[in-house]
Order: sequence, then C-alpha cells, then structure tokens
Amino acid sequence: MSAAAKTRVGQRPGPAGALACAYDEPLDVAEGRAAPAGTLICCHPHPQHGGTMENKVVQTFVRAGLMLGWRVVRFNYRGVASPLGASEGAWGEGRGELDDTLAVLAAERPAQGPWALAGFSFGGWMAAEAALRLPEAHWPQHLGLVGPSTARQPVPALPEGLRARTLVVHGEADEVVPLAATLDWARPQQIPVTVMPGVGHFFHGQLTGLKHLLVQAWRP
Repeated sequence: MSAAAKTRVGQRPGPAGALACAYDEPLDVAEGRAAPAGTLICCHPHPQHGGTMENKVVQTFVRAGLMLGWRVVRFNYRGVASPLGASEGAWGEGRGELDDTLAVLAAERPAQGPWALAGFSFGGWMAAEAALRLPEAHWPQHLGLVGPSTARQPVPALPEGLRARTLVVHGEADEVVPLAATLDWARPQQIPVTVMPGVGHFFHGQLTGLKHLLVQAWRP
C-alpha cells in the first residue's frame, strides 16, 4: 500500500473451499519490531457485480487501518478472483458469503486487543450480519458501514450496544443505494449517518476524505 507497509497473500479454509486473503501491515509490524495497535477485517462489495478485496473503497479501509498502526485483513468471497488471489467455490446467494465472513472472523479476530470490522456496499450487509452473530463480549470495537446496501439487502437492525460502535458513511448522490434508504434504516435505531455531499456510491475523487473520516472515527 505504501513504502511503509507490506502486503502478503495467503489462504484460509472456508466452508466452500480455500479463501484468498491479503494481509497488510505497517512495516515495523511486518518486520517484527512492533506489535499491531489493532486488527481491521474488511468485507468487499457484491461478488456478482465486480466486487473484490482490491476494490478502491476496500483499499481505503486498508490505508486507514495502516495509518492507525493496525494489521488489516481482507479476503475474496467464494468464487471471486482478483490479482491477489482466487477463492474456491461459487456464489452463495449471500448466505454462503456470510459463512465465509464468519470463517475469516473465527481465524483472524484477535483473542485480545482492539479490532474493527468494515464493509462497503454488499460488504456492509455482511459486516453487520456477521457482527450480530458474535457473542456480545466479542463484538468489534468499531463497525464501519460505508454505502451499506440498505436498499437491496435486508441489513439487520443493530442492538443498542453495537449501535454505539457503528460508523455509517453514505454519499449524498449515491446512484446505487439511495441515501434515503440508509436514512430509513438508521432513523428508527437513532444511528447517526455521516453524509459526504455530492458523493456517489463509489466515492470517486473522495477516497482521501473517506480515509480521513475513518481514521478520525477509529483513532483511540
């Protein structure tokens, strides 16, 4: 991601076969000179619409995590291939992808120390669903939902304790998931939504601003 970071690729066993993963770490962490300040696990957008772990918004999650000194884990859902690796299996209609997410969390979520879970679009749905399936004591310290797919998928309501840990960011001019859909989801839960004016679903030209929002929200 930068001269001060290292990326390595690998695989994790998944319910439908091996899942391709990428691990991004600050250079001092990768070289064993420091411990990571936390762990961030990232969920990518819709597998059937070109979503991979190399999506630009997912890479923005990575850059934000590295700025915080965190170890960052991203992965391709079943049946998804990208330059960093291909995952086995085939599209699982959301249920399979949730199982993939839970498998990665089981393998990569740290037993101790802060951790965060972030997802973009379809990945926001996956992140919310996966967080709900963890015992409360294992919830992420931060849940980041960027452009969550509230108009197309049944993004669940969050329990009160998890709402307080959730950052929702949405573009005002989102052409894929209307801002109104996310406001309708958030309103009854009283979850604040950070709106980036004039920004579309893919945050073209606004990724740096998104990165700074994430860093500000997640900084200790």
